[in-house]
Amino acid sequence: QVQLGESGGGLVQAGGSLRLSCAASGRTFSTYTMGWFRQAPGKEREFVAGSAGCGSGTAYSYAVKERFTISRDNTKNTVYLQMNSLKPEDTAVYYCAATQNPGNYLVRSLYDYWGQGTQVTVSS
Repeated sequence: QVQLGESGGGLVQAGGSLRLSCAASGRTFSTYTMGWFRQAPGKEREFVAGSAGCGSGTAYSYAVKERFTISRDNTKNTVYLQMNSLKPEDTAVYYCAATQNPGNYLVRSLYDYWGQGTQVTVSS
């Protein structure tokens, strides 16, 4: 069982930056694939960025590529999402997720564990 807790959300002006953090419980964090998803009002939850377990790569959605960076500190059981050049359309609740399942980690259904989410609001 893994418990996840996000922090770092808030209100920022367009063009600004935020860094989200997600702290995970457990002793085998490095083996988990970690993902960031977001859900805007009235929309489906969508993939934002992922970091495959055991250092085997990262991936980003087209909407955030070149602006967002996912990183992880396995010594602190924490994954981060650095968000730069924020746009109003980035406004959403951001969720951290974890899985040890093999497969396409851009897909929401692959993930077994989810955090409660943190609100990010970007004003124009």
